Amino acid sequence: MILPPLPPHPVPLCTVLLVVIAASTDITCRRIPNRIIAIGLAAALLVQGWLHGPLTGGLVWLMGAACGFALLLPFYLMRGMAAGDVKLLMLIGAWVGPEMTFYIALATFLAGGIWSIGIVLYRRRTRQMLANLAHLTGAWQDSTREPASIDRMPVESVGALPYGVAIAAGTLGVLFASAA
Repeated sequence: MILPPLPPHPVPLCTVLLVVIAASTDITCRRIPNRIIAIGLAAALLVQGWLHGPLTGGLVWLMGAACGFALLLPFYLMRGMAAGDVKLLMLIGAWVGPEMTFYIALATFLAGGIWSIGIVLYRRRTRQMLANLAHLTGAWQDSTREPASIDRMPVESVGALPYGVAIAAGTLGVLFASAA
């Protein structure tokens, strides 16, 4: 897989700084403050305008932010993640543009998925996780047959993660891989 080229400086440095701050606050406070998002979005707009000119920079900013928002919005709507996580990927998209945002989302899903499975196994909640997945995907038995016992389990969280950490890991991984 060929990754997009690293964005021009100061974009990578600013992006790294923002995701480290967001992940730190997500670990300590279990939230990503709107103040970080707002400051980051404003700074991204200024930097994109400075790098690419006002019109093109604004367009890169908008397309990247929209891409980040759209990629995580379905998971928020299914109550699979918090709004701060969606806004964080939107912020990252505003900095790096839509193409790199797509790769960052894929890397984030990989990092978050591995981390989630590790937590589920550590907490011995595999059965509940499978029941939740069956519920989410709508994989129900035919109504004429007796539903499997896993379908009768109530939907219950197997444990929340500070997903800002997974987003930071995905972002750092893609940025460093693009730099190599």
